[in-house]
Amino acid sequence: MDYQQITNRIEQQFPGVVIDQEENQKQFINLDSKNWLDVALFLRDEQDLKFDSLECITGVDLGEDQELEVRYNLHSMVYTHKIEIRIRLPRKRPKVPSIEQVWRIGDWFEREVFDMYGIRFKGHRDLRRMLLPEDWVGWPLRKDYTMPELYHGIIVPKVKEEWE
Repeated sequence: MDYQQITNRIEQQFPGVVIDQEENQKQFINLDSKNWLDVALFLRDEQDLKFDSLECITGVDLGEDQELEVRYNLHSMVYTHKIEIRIRLPRKRPKVPSIEQVWRIGDWFEREVFDMYGIRFKGHRDLRRMLLPEDWVGWPLRKDYTMPELYHGIIVPKVKEEWE
């Protein structure tokens, strides 16, 4: 099944959820976040889709004055088709429904995206930092992030002088 067929199936089941889709788009599908959990369940459970594997979730900062984006790479081991779902979120208070209970590996992926971009995954059972300390301020992979000079009195190096 190709991207256009998958896009059509989503649009038939959830009218209006596919946004900004160009004709002949073969790389990704843009979705509105409001029905994301229902769409994710549909993609996993629908007999002719069976997206049973979540390969990756990543965050993207589209620019200092622009939106953030969450990207989901899904694969069907049964049918060997794959898709990328992209969901744009406002920079201020970005939230998207969690899918960690749909694809269990999503737990770690969502926590990493939260830690680095500050995107909140609504309904996640244990959304907390996993790479940085809980009291770290800010979201390091955002383009407007400013690295602190100190963390608990310890100097935070700006540039690594040499590789170890």
